[in-house]
Amino acid sequence: MQEDLRVVFESRNRQSCTDRALVLAAAQVPHQMVDDGVTAALVVPAEHSARAVHELQLYDDENPPARPKPRKQITYQDAVPGLIGYVLVISAIAWLAGYSVFGYDWFEAGRVDGELIRRGEWWRTITALTLHSGPRHLIGNLVFGVLFGLFAGRLLGSGVAWLAIIAAAATGNAANTLLLESAHRSVGASTAVFAALGLVAGYVWRGQFMAQDRWSYRYGPIVGGLALLMYTGTGGPNTDIGAHLLGFVCGFLAGMLLIALGPVPTDRRSQRVGGLAILLVAASWIVALQA
Repeated sequence: MQEDLRVVFESRNRQSCTDRALVLAAAQVPHQMVDDGVTAALVVPAEHSARAVHELQLYDDENPPARPKPRKQITYQDAVPGLIGYVLVISAIAWLAGYSVFGYDWFEAGRVDGELIRRGEWWRTITALTLHSGPRHLIGNLVFGVLFGLFAGRLLGSGVAWLAIIAAAATGNAANTLLLESAHRSVGASTAVFAALGLVAGYVWRGQFMAQDRWSYRYGPIVGGLALLMYTGTGGPNTDIGAHLLGFVCGFLAGMLLIALGPVPTDRRSQRVGGLAILLVAASWIVALQA
């Protein structure tokens, strides 16, 4: 190399310098890479500097730097009405069932019963979501239901979120019943709790609301949802793991479906569809108690 040298490229990224050194080598431009441990630079003889700069410019034009996708903005909604409705409905039915109000055996009428559901008693896939075997069961589902319901309501609005949760949870209960033996019996809102978790995971993942330039971010909602499912939904001898898993899966699919259908309406009028969730639960219980 001659003494009169010119710097034609400099970077803290040694790989960028190496790539451009290959460009100069292919163009048969004499060059040298200088690395002081902090930055790397390409130097060429002064008489070759113009051609070197031209070749590097052509390379840069053909290989523009990758720009990370901008994160989609999330407008958070009011989740409180849905959470209040969830707590009131679950608590009220716990009281009604606990005291056998109106002389009915609420557990017998509303629990998941594989044989009866297969015979057409579809309402049990919904009524069972509001029954609990004891205070500990009830409190656990209230706590986690409020937590995951908060996330869903903040994303979708209370009405849309809870209607989707009820639909996904009922579908999960039905699927779980069809996959298990006909003698399967169960109660509890945990299927709805994990449907809410799946709904959030599916909606965030399919909607690409997290940075998409790294796989850990792309699949973060799925991994996080499954981790919470494994941590909170697989313990205890009486845990209905199938219902938890299928609730999560159905919720996840519901979240992706909502993205596919287009922007979720967030105005107050549209969120009134949450009333359908309450009507669906009430109608299911009316049918159950009269059957």
